[in-house]
Amino acid sequence: VQLVESGGGLVQAGGSLRLSCAASGRTRSVNLMGWYRQAPGKERELVATITSGGNTNFADSVKGRFTISRDNAKNTVYLEMNSLKPEDTAVYYCLYGDTSSKPNWGRGTLVTVSS
Repeated sequence: VQLVESGGGLVQAGGSLRLSCAASGRTRSVNLMGWYRQAPGKERELVATITSGGNTNFADSVKGRFTISRDNAKNTVYLEMNSLKPEDTAVYYCLYGDTSSKPNWGRGTLVTVSS
């Protein structure tokens, strides 16, 4: 499975960004997609995930500010990030997982929030 991320960039605190991630290749209809992030000097952490059935999971730090959605026909997941804070600055990685193999990761897209 190949993952192509887009939508990162530089934004001021309080602003918004939308990330997209398209999966291609040997995808399955039942799967999990989502986003993790890694800030400098820190471990990679969960941001949000969504199953093909629409069940979502969010990190406490982004609840109420971030929304995750997907288009199953396009195998694409979206992360709408609002009220961004400097501490949201990180490389955001797309994740795809199903029961056939180990999880797949995108190359990452940088999100920088200036104060």
